[in-house]
Amino acid sequence: MKLIAGLGNPGIQYQNHRHNIGFRVIDYLSKNINIPLSTKKFHALYGIGQIESQEVLLLKPMTFMNRSGVAIREALEFFNLIPEDLIVIHDDLDLPFGKLRFKRKGGDGGHQGVRSIIESLGRNTFVRLKLGIGRPPGGMDPAEYVLSPFSKEEKLHLEEILCRASRALIVMLLEGIEKAMNQFQRRAG
Repeated sequence: MKLIAGLGNPGIQYQNHRHNIGFRVIDYLSKNINIPLSTKKFHALYGIGQIESQEVLLLKPMTFMNRSGVAIREALEFFNLIPEDLIVIHDDLDLPFGKLRFKRKGGDGGHQGVRSIIESLGRNTFVRLKLGIGRPPGGMDPAEYVLSPFSKEEKLHLEEILCRASRALIVMLLEGIEKAMNQFQRRAG
């Protein structure tokens, strides 16, 4: 089993914010592969199902972003999984809007949710799927930017980005991370 966790903040007031794109990918996957997020446990909402031959647990921590590690650690322990079974989906300020990047291991890159997971697990050996949200416009505080909604222009491309991220995750699960990286992280030009 693989645990796929999307990061975000709970509550309707946060649902359309840039910081919640991890939640949005989980919601998209849940709907399109028919794995309802109907169970409340581990300070999270989750659902279990299959993506072809791979059993998956889709999870949205219902803690705030900076405490995401609590829910993820509890779920990993309950299902007897190890950090290498974990895939975390989160926003990234350092990637241009709409770009995807897989990362194995590494630091938190200043992301409070990823920092919480590393601290809770005591390890950084999980895979991340980072979704670019771009840098804040001139002088805007990054904390304010991630908690702001997508622009009108960005919203036009959001469905396509969620679809692409979902496809990338499925390729990674079924064919491996190298194949997913080659297919979805192509350099422009």
